[in-house]
Amino acid sequence: MANITKRMTKSGATYRIKVSLGYDETYKQITKSMTFKPKPGMTERQIKTELNRQAVFFEEKTKQEYAEHLRRVEMGLDDDTSLTARRVRFEPLAEEWIELMETTHEMKPATIIRIKTMRERTYKAIGNIYVDVLNYRQIQKFITSLAKKGVNKHTGGGLSQKTQKHYVTFISDVLSYARTCGLIADNPCTKVKTVKTGEKEKEIYSLEELKTLLNLINEKADLQHRVMFNLLAYCGMRRGELMGLEFKDIDFENNTLEIVRTSNYQNGDTGIYTSTPKTKSSIRELYLQPDLVKLIKEWQQEQQQTAEKCGDLWAYSDRLFINWCGEPMRPYYPYKWLKDFCEKEHVPFKGLHSFRHTVATQSIVNGADVSTVSAILGHSTVSTTLNIYTHAVRKAKAKAANLMAGLIESDNNKSA
Repeated sequence: MANITKRMTKSGATYRIKVSLGYDETYKQITKSMTFKPKPGMTERQIKTELNRQAVFFEEKTKQEYAEHLRRVEMGLDDDTSLTARRVRFEPLAEEWIELMETTHEMKPATIIRIKTMRERTYKAIGNIYVDVLNYRQIQKFITSLAKKGVNKHTGGGLSQKTQKHYVTFISDVLSYARTCGLIADNPCTKVKTVKTGEKEKEIYSLEELKTLLNLINEKADLQHRVMFNLLAYCGMRRGELMGLEFKDIDFENNTLEIVRTSNYQNGDTGIYTSTPKTKSSIRELYLQPDLVKLIKEWQQEQQQTAEKCGDLWAYSDRLFINWCGEPMRPYYPYKWLKDFCEKEHVPFKGLHSFRHTVATQSIVNGADVSTVSAILGHSTVSTTLNIYTHAVRKAKAKAANLMAGLIESDNNKSA
């Protein structure tokens, strides 16, 4: 945005319009400016209107001329290398930023992994563009293209709005780094919009469906799987939090459970790795039903017996959920197991995260305070819970209103 300053002279007011074009190799800001002098007799309103028009026109014209000049310098048609000595294309700068994030550990490993999966599409679209001329229109065009049919190789549709936001965040973080390095003056990502792609509404288990599924699991599954899915059904934790649980996290005397880590998986050499929960609020303590604590104790004893049989082959990890030799179970395993189980038993399969949604929805609808539900889920703010479970909150309010109406009407009938 052009900067406008007013100066008073003997002949009247003049206005200086200055436009920033980035920085040179000495970190000095490159600017172009012009002077606007109002015509005699113009009103303040007319001056303001014309001044804004002149500023917009001058900024567009100057930036276009500068971009053309840089193009000519790159082609060797203009001899002015000082302006391009510190120019960087998006792709190498993004790689530099990713390496910095990995080195400083400012981002979780899972976030870095997700960013790396976004590189191919991003670099193909804007990777070859110099960051000092990368603009809002180019970024918006790329983000909009992600919503088109066929982009998502799994579904054949476009990428979800949530995934689009991840791409915007990735580009914006790189450009923020560019701004910190003095390569650009402004980050053009601030107004980029994502596109709704008509994603299906997430299915969640009804209370009756959840009861039916749990009864089947408790009747037909082994002890480890009974513990696994009862924890999901009662506590509503995330998959990574569930798979990161260790026996030392459980206070068997006070019937509580601490969530302090997550278990994640990455293809290749990384494999299974441990990380911290999603946010600071995700580190939390949950109450466990006594029957569930008893079930976990039984599973701990069974693990110990299995460890004795395996001898030196056993890997002592303290994890609740393990493979045949005590090593941590791969985080995606519960999803596959539940899907196969539901198909075999001819009951609806709605994924693992639906347990979490059911816990939240049923808690709110049945009178639990939203702030309490937010703490149970480990959301960073109550507003996050409100945004996700708007329908449940409305239903709870309607239930409360109907309850109050029933009480009032009951008292009126008695009076009559």
